[in-house]
Amino acid sequence: MKTRHFDRLGNGGIDFTELGFGTAPLGNLYRAISDEDARRILDTAWETGCRYFDTAPLYGLGLAETRLNPFLRGRKRDDYVLSSKVGRLLKACPPEERTGIGKFFDTPTRREVYDYTYDGVMRSFEASLERLGVDRIDILYAHDLDVFNHGTQEALQARLDQLMTSGYYALLALRDQGVIKAFGAGINEWQPCQWLAERGDFDLFLLAGRYTLLEQEALQSFLPLCEKRGIGIVLGGPYNSGILATGARPGAYYNYSEAPQEILDKVSRIEAICRRHGVRLIEAALRFPLLHPRVMSVIPGGQAVEEAKSNRAIYDAVISGALWDELKAEGLMRTDAPVG
Repeated sequence: MKTRHFDRLGNGGIDFTELGFGTAPLGNLYRAISDEDARRILDTAWETGCRYFDTAPLYGLGLAETRLNPFLRGRKRDDYVLSSKVGRLLKACPPEERTGIGKFFDTPTRREVYDYTYDGVMRSFEASLERLGVDRIDILYAHDLDVFNHGTQEALQARLDQLMTSGYYALLALRDQGVIKAFGAGINEWQPCQWLAERGDFDLFLLAGRYTLLEQEALQSFLPLCEKRGIGIVLGGPYNSGILATGARPGAYYNYSEAPQEILDKVSRIEAICRRHGVRLIEAALRFPLLHPRVMSVIPGGQAVEEAKSNRAIYDAVISGALWDELKAEGLMRTDAPVG
């Protein structure tokens, strides 16, 4: 599998496999899977060539990190890249108060407490090291600093301010001391990413679902800023919560909810053009973000061995530039989207 070298600061950098693996599904997202199945999925991802694994305390309220622990324990630490996230502390609680009821299943009974302070970042980092059983994490992302999670712009701004006046200095200290190689933020919206990039020395952003075959508004100002500053992008959610994998069928999901009609219509048009070029929609969706020079890796997940295998097959698909040209000509892709 191809790799992309990222070294913004001259500290040796990070070698990302273009195809990484996101572990939210291993936290029993939407349905429970066994520890044995989780291990088989991770082993399969490794066998396909994935060497970048992204996780977070939120995923299964610690479950995804603890499932990575035995998988990583027998492997040389320099053979893989590992990222996790900060901004939430997990507190023991009664079962009825557990975070993520109806979203995460069969998880520890924990509730999330948002904390983007210096102390909160350090405590979250230490807890992740213990759950993962590793002596270092390569990248830390401040997690979910977006309106989607905090509800209002005012609430989000309070969290952003908390990070930049407190937790940011913990991330700086960890990087300066060589404890981590890079830091950034993992966010569902590009606008807060840009706000942070304009105010701090961020290395990478894990942008979930906001630079895809379906939407490229991040090209307006955020991605040009990344190019100017040498900031890298890890692209999560390349299928926009599912619709770019399933196609525009009834009940297809977009941005964690059922897709509205205008999205269904647009995806139908994109899918028709893909068919004319002998390309599956899901193949075009996975390849497209990697055409941008600042995208280091794309990280679909998987909740079954076959999904982990298919990620690699989808990644390997050969796609002609004529597909991108027609999508642009039909007004279904921004004309300034890099495609070569």
